[in-house]
Formats: sequence, C-alpha cells, structure tokens
Amino acid sequence: MKRFRRHGQESQRDRLKQELFQFNKTVEHGFPHQPSALGYSPSLQLLAIGTRSGAIKLYGAPGVEFMGLHDENAAVTQVHFMPHQVELVTLLDDNSLHMWTLRGHKGLSELLEIGRFTLTGPPGAPPSVTRVTAVLAHASGELLLLGTEGGHVFIVEVPGFRELEERNISLDQVAASVPDDYIGRRNLEHVEALQENPINPNQVVIGYGRGLMVIWDLEKQCAIQHIPATQQLESVWWTEDGSYILSSHSDGSYCRWMVGGEDVNEEEEKSDIPYGHFPCKAISKIIQLPTEEGPPFLLFSGGMPRASYGDRHCITVIHSKTHVALDFTSRIIDFFVIRDGLQHTGDPSALVVLVEEELVVIDLQTDCWPVIQTPYLVPLHSSAITCSHHVSAIPLKLWERVITAGELQHTHYSKKPWPITGGQNLAPDPPQRDLLLTGHEDGTVHFWDASGVCLYPLYKLSTAGVFHTDTDPNDNMNQGAEGEWPPFRKVGCFDPYSDDPRLGIQKIHLCKYSGYLTVAGTAGQILVLELNDEAAEQTVEAKVVDLLQGQEGFRWKGHTRLDVREEPVLFPPGFQPFALVQCQPPAVVTALTLHSEWKLVAFGTSHGFGLYDYQQKNNVLIKCTLNPSDQLAMEGPLSRVKSIKKSLRQSFRRIRRSRVSLRKHHVNNTAKLQEANARLEAELAEMELAPVQRKIEARSSDDSFTGLVRTLYFADTFLSDSSHNAPSLWAGTNGGCVFAYMLRLPPVEHRADEPVTAQPAKEIQLMHRAPVVGIVVLDGHGAPLPEPLEVAHDLSRSPDMQGSHQLLVISEEQFKVFTLPKVSAKMKLKLTAVDGSRVRRVGVAWFCSSRTEDYGESGLTVLTNQGDVHVVSLPHVKMQVQYPCIRREDVSGIASCVFTKHGQGFYLISPSEFERFSLSTCHLVEPRCLVEAPLHSGSSNQHRSQPDGASSAHRTRQESEDAGKKSVRGFKESQ
Repeated sequence: MKRFRRHGQESQRDRLKQELFQFNKTVEHGFPHQPSALGYSPSLQLLAIGTRSGAIKLYGAPGVEFMGLHDENAAVTQVHFMPHQVELVTLLDDNSLHMWTLRGHKGLSELLEIGRFTLTGPPGAPPSVTRVTAVLAHASGELLLLGTEGGHVFIVEVPGFRELEERNISLDQVAASVPDDYIGRRNLEHVEALQENPINPNQVVIGYGRGLMVIWDLEKQCAIQHIPATQQLESVWWTEDGSYILSSHSDGSYCRWMVGGEDVNEEEEKSDIPYGHFPCKAISKIIQLPTEEGPPFLLFSGGMPRASYGDRHCITVIHSKTHVALDFTSRIIDFFVIRDGLQHTGDPSALVVLVEEELVVIDLQTDCWPVIQTPYLVPLHSSAITCSHHVSAIPLKLWERVITAGELQHTHYSKKPWPITGGQNLAPDPPQRDLLLTGHEDGTVHFWDASGVCLYPLYKLSTAGVFHTDTDPNDNMNQGAEGEWPPFRKVGCFDPYSDDPRLGIQKIHLCKYSGYLTVAGTAGQILVLELNDEAAEQTVEAKVVDLLQGQEGFRWKGHTRLDVREEPVLFPPGFQPFALVQCQPPAVVTALTLHSEWKLVAFGTSHGFGLYDYQQKNNVLIKCTLNPSDQLAMEGPLSRVKSIKKSLRQSFRRIRRSRVSLRKHHVNNTAKLQEANARLEAELAEMELAPVQRKIEARSSDDSFTGLVRTLYFADTFLSDSSHNAPSLWAGTNGGCVFAYMLRLPPVEHRADEPVTAQPAKEIQLMHRAPVVGIVVLDGHGAPLPEPLEVAHDLSRSPDMQGSHQLLVISEEQFKVFTLPKVSAKMKLKLTAVDGSRVRRVGVAWFCSSRTEDYGESGLTVLTNQGDVHVVSLPHVKMQVQYPCIRREDVSGIASCVFTKHGQGFYLISPSEFERFSLSTCHLVEPRCLVEAPLHSGSSNQHRSQPDGASSAHRTRQESEDAGKKSVRGFKESQ
C-alpha cells in the first residue's frame, strides 16, 4: 500500500513538473556575429543577413524575426530574395546554393530550407568553370542566372534547381560576339556582375573582371551590345529608365555608358574619379536612383585616396549640391536603398548599410541625412560587455523616467519611423516591463527594454565623467573640419577602444522601487546614483576604504585607483552619482548589493568586504578576508595589460588625428588590443569563476583567492535568538566561509544623524571549503525573503516571522540548509561530483503553473560549469529538472549568464549577441509572426507560399538544422 502511495505521489509530482517547467531557447538578441552577406526584398519589406558561421536571419517590422542555419559549416557569401515571392536563395563559400521559404503553419510563418544545389561542370573540367561569383534572381521569379569564375553564365530554374542547359551562356558564345581586337588583347576573366534591364527583363548585362560588359538577350540568345571598359570591373548598375549603365572600377573610377543598338568605342569611355588625382581604392558598388523632382541620388562604396584614407570605410552619397562621405566604424559588407511607394519605385527614403559590427540606417529625406535609431540589431558590444543585471516588473513611473532621460540622448536621431516594416508581429503584448542592464569596458551602463522580442536601447549612463581619464579633449571623432575633402561624416556607434580599462563596470544593482542604482568597477570604485529628471552640477567626493585593515607584508602590484575630479561636474538628466566609495587596494569589485530601505550598500573584492551608509556617506563596516598566504590577490588582473593598452590608446589617437595611411599598423594594433582585452577578460573570468575540475573533498586553506568575496546578501532575520529579528548582512567567500553581521539601524526620525552599527554575529566555515556563490534566507513558510521595499509597494506578502527561518548556503558543490538562529545543518543536496559539475550562476525564480492560474512555486535556477541548467525546489532543496543549455567549452557564455525572477535567462553566444532561454511554461518571449506572399505574385508561387495554418517563427540553430535536413530530404525524393 505504501509503495502504491509513493508511486502515486511521484507521478503527481511529475505532472506538476510538466505544468511548471519547460526548457526553450527562444530568441537571439543583438547583432549577428561576423555578418557576411545582405539581402532585401522590396515586396516583402524584409531584410536578410547571412553570417560566416552559416546562419541566415530575416528581419521585418519590430518583432518579426526568423532564423535558419545551413547544415554546412560554411560562410554565407550572397543572399537574394526571389522577386515578389517568399523564397530566397543563399550562396555559401563552399559553392552550394540553398533555397529557403517562409511557409505558413497554424497561422504563423516559419523559415525552412527546401532545396540545395551545386553546379556540376562537364567531366574533367576545372572547378573554376562552375565556381559561382555572381547571382541574379530574375524578375520572372522562376530563373537564377549564375555567373562563374570560368566566365560562363548558367541558367537555373527554381525552386527545383533544374539547369536549363540549352539557355546557358558560354564564354565561347560571348567571345564570338566581341570584336577580335578586344579579345586578342585580354581574356575576359570571371563574371563579376549580372544586372537585368529594369524595363526589359529579357536583357541582362554580363560584367567580366577585366572590364568588358556585354548586353545579352535571353530570348534571342545573342549579344546585342558590348561595352569595352579598360579598368578592372567591380560592379555595374542599370539606371531605372534603361538608358544608361554605370560601371565602377578598381582604380576608384566610375563610368556612365549609354545603352543603344550600336557598340561603344573605347574612345567614348568617360570616367570620373571622384576622389582622384592620387591613386584611389576600388569603388566596390555603385547605385543611381532617380527622384520625382530634381537630380538623382548617386551612392557608392569605396573610392578613397589610397595613401591618405585607405583605412576608411566609406559610402559616398551625392544629391544635387550635397556630397557626403559617410565614414563607418568597421568594414562595409553591403548596402541597399529603400524607396517610397507600394511598388518601391518612389524617391529614395533610407540608406541601409551593413558593416562588420553594426547596421546603420540613414534617413535620405530629412536635411543633414540623420541616422534612424534601430529597434533591433543594435550592437550590444559597441564597447565590450563586462557584466549584466536583469530587473523584472519595473514600475511604470520609473520606466517612464528612464525613457524620458534616454530620449534626451537620442535627439540627434531622425524622427522618421523604422523603414523596414515587413510581416506581422502576432506575439502577445509583454505581461510586464523588464530591464536588462549591461555594464561595459568603457565605464558605461546600457539600459535595454527586455520585455519582448526586440532588445531595445532606452538609456545610456556614463561613469567616466566622475574621473580624470586618458581621453584627449581634442579627440572629436564625429565631424570632419569645415571644408575638408573628402567631406567625411562619422556614423555608427561601435567604438571598442576603451580609454581606460579601469573604468570597466563589473557589478550592477538597481532598486526598481526607489530609483537608486549602484555600479562598481575594475579599479575598486563603487558609485551610488539616483534618478534625477533635471541636469545637476555637483562634486562627487570619494570615501576611501582600506580593506587590508593594517595587515602587514602585502604590497599591491596591480593598477592604481582612478583619479576623481575635484571640481563640480555637470551631469545630464538621468542617473546621477552622489556618493563614491574607493577600495584600497583598488582591486576588481567581485560582489555588490544595495538595500534602498536601509540606505546601505555592501561591496566586496579579493581582499575583503565593506558596508557603506549612503545617506550619511559613512563607512559602517570593513572586514579583511585576505589569507596571509594569498599573494595572488595582490597581483591585480590589469597589471600585465595596462601598459600595453595605454600605448595602444596613444597609437589609436595618432592614427585618428593623422591623415596618413597606417593600415598595416592599425591592423596590428587592433589585433594587439583585442588580444589584451581577451587576456583581461579571461583573467577576470578565471579569478571570478575558478573553473578547476576536482572531486568534492576538503580544499586546503592556501588555495588562491580564498578571501575573494563572491556573494553579499541583506536579510531581516533571526541571528541572536528566535524571538527577535534584526537587519543583517551576510558575506560568502571563495574559501567556503560565511560571515554574518547584525546591523543596528537608528529609528527613522534619527536615521540622518545617528550612526548605523554592525556587530559580528556568526561565522560558518564549510567543511569542503568550496566557494560560496549564493546565500538565501527562507521565512517561516520556506519562502525566500522579499526584496527591499517590495512589501511596502504591496507587490509581495510580508515574510512569515512566526515560524523558524532557515539559511540556504549555495557553494560551488552543494546546497546546504541551516536552521536559524542556531546555524545547525538541517539538509543538503550535493551536485554531481563525478563529471566535475560546479555551480557557476544561481538565482531565485517564481514558476507559475500553466494549468492552475493561482498555483506557483519558488525555485533556485542554477547553471553549472558543464553548461547545464537545473531547477532546485525550495525549501526542500530537491533537484526538479535538468537541461543542457550552453556548450561546456563556452566559458565566456557560462560566465555571462544572468537569470530573471520568472525563470528566464540570457547569456552571450558571441561578443555581440545574447541568447534568451526560458525554464518556465508560462514566461516565454519568442517571435510569433506571419509573412504573406505579395499580392501580385504568380498563381504557382501563391500556391507555394500561402499560409496553411503555429510553429514559432524563431527556430534554434539545432531545430533549424533538423528541419533543413527533413525538407531537403523531401526535395531530393521528389526529384
């Protein structure tokens, strides 16, 4: 009978787990890592980006996102949408072509690969014959023209990828139609470009590498005109009225050729070198678009004078008397222009540029051509991300104040709405307002709206103004000098070069109820800030805290502290610093917490921890945790990196100011700087995470960094006896030690003048000495204590103070529950020791039931060094579920993970992208969108792409691979 009852309880628990927990990777936020190709569909109004890792991502209106992944581990080199259809074709650098479609399923669209194809030449032919160099998606929507390295043009029917051999254009056919004297002087080389006549799709221009262009009639299968340019060809553009062809060349020139019945003589070649007299770089792409009233727009990339500006990444825009060289932050991948009107035939409205590190959109219809703020694809890594902090359920008042402060920073952006509007976002409105705060290497904190599918930038806080840094006041990078030629204008926000690595933000804590924020940095600086709707000029005085407390025999070998400005600083509206604590030695701050009700901030480093009263601006407590044998704690992670970074910063300034080509020097310095940054991050991660594999056994007290403070926690609980609760501070160290201090707060009416005091109350040494990564106090009902001010705002019930409280100490190796106030061990859960699992990240989350509206449970969300996520029940500390999440080798991804209060999480999958995941059945943020076929597409295409009823629009990389395999298999079988 007992066995039957136990089995019934287990099956009931399993059902409950299914109602509470479910693992999904839901959406990728940020900018794709290493983009390599760009495509755009005017009829669908969708943007496509291919990457070097073989991913393909589609974006439309905010919230409309799709992702697929090619099975091949090859870079996407070209992306082409089929005109007026929901299909697109990708070309990879392994020479394979892939057909993708947006197929409807249960009212939503999903991106599926439906076919793949590789050109095959005749037996014995060299690979160059079929290596594709140019692709043209023909206006009919039924043909692909593929130009190759061997000079041939293959014509392929889609979507079936059937080669139409009888319509192929061979090099011999073209050579036969070109005058002998031209062929005799030079071979034609590869096909560089293919363009069709906008008013007669039966005519295409084939551009060959050596400069020759041939206009070919697809119906008559013959050449009707040849254009003998003499310079190496880079790109061609056929003007909208069909009367001219523009060609751009490797010497920085472009030419305009009239399209007519007769061949053009070489003497008629009229070339323009916009930035000439001295040798110029190639113009890699050129576009000319008409306007209804007035002269056309001319846009081209490249063409800069090689010696002076060869290292610039520029797109030139010329319209009427306005001539601007847009100077981008990284290498240009590709660009296109969006035009007004339903048929995409009106005036140019926006220039969309994909560069290696960001997407920039320029408003071409507003004076001065301002940048349009991007609602997605924002470069999270404009300065390298150093830490993250998530805050759920932001009160409306704080939300509005942050947005208002952010809008004041965005006045330089265009007022025009986002121009890419394809698809419908069918996702429900977010149930709450969530913030993700990211700390960066340059001392900034970015506030992101993380409520929905788009991670949208709201506000940026900079802490650098508090300190004297190495910045040069003459370093104005934004605008070129008046009358400067070329007329440069800096665009884009990617700027990874930190002026002082000590500014880097390491810890963030925001109280959403009071609007107080504390941030801590690499050089032991802790700032306390409050939200102010007006600009204010104030002095920020530093309170120095000596964490060594007179210990002798230690000499700090790391970086020096930052110099604080003594004069008043004007702070713009937003978060403004009013208190500063400076740790000595100025080591990285490793733990930070804020209690806004008590007006206290606790902070820790590798040397100890302190408690600061930010109302009275006084130190309350200083505790040194340094082990006498721990010399490594005196090294400082920046000591070996700082000098190289300083010299590199000076080098970059010289490069910025000079107008001399230092391309090779620039590349070398960039590589050194990235290497230094990587080394610093690795040392910080190693110091903070100590990812060492070992069995669960007692560690010796002379392990490195045993005094490093890993976690700090405020609690109103029972420390002295079971009938009197009091405020307390808890600290956990790398050596498995937990310190507890009882705090005495004066009454509210005397809070401003009577001191806060701290008395040591408890000290626990874990037997196995594993690092303590989390501390939680559970109330009489076994529930985690609410956040400061949460009860006062009626957003949480008051904690139970009648029953016994319990202390949960989470070390890297086990979860251990102690009774309070006696601190006697009650129960524990050991993490698996065999595979070397260690707790890396831990959070407290609330899981709602998907079936019973008013039922939910608290649980611990845990990430291990194996990349697995677990949910552990509270208060019984039993393992509930376990899912693989991050690759074990991805140390930086594991180190970057942050959990939310509702069972979601974020981690970096590249320097510029967060992967979002969910452990909850109820809290899912994922794209749900529909893209319908354009109305005037053909009937056969309509049949292929009409929605037939949902699967999520977003697919994880693994799901995309599986779906791709299935769909390709089906395609091959149908063949």
